Amino acid sequence: MDIEIGIRNVTRTVSFSTDASAEEVAQQVEEALASDKALDLKDNRGRRILVPAQALGYAIIGSDTSHPVGFGAL
Repeated sequence: MDIEIGIRNVTRTVSFSTDASAEEVAQQVEEALASDKALDLKDNRGRRILVPAQALGYAIIGSDTSHPVGFGAL
């Protein structure tokens, strides 16, 4: 799933893919905002992305559905 995080006062977004579900990511964002602690996410390469809650502008959480790639006969 693709995630895009907007940081306040920064024009460039943080974009990455994760193996977590949309519900898990949304819950982590909500918990970080409610507790005013850093948003701590892990991408599908094992890297950690830490964003201070007060710097979080927005989060776009992709869908869990996979889109098939390829060519089919018509």
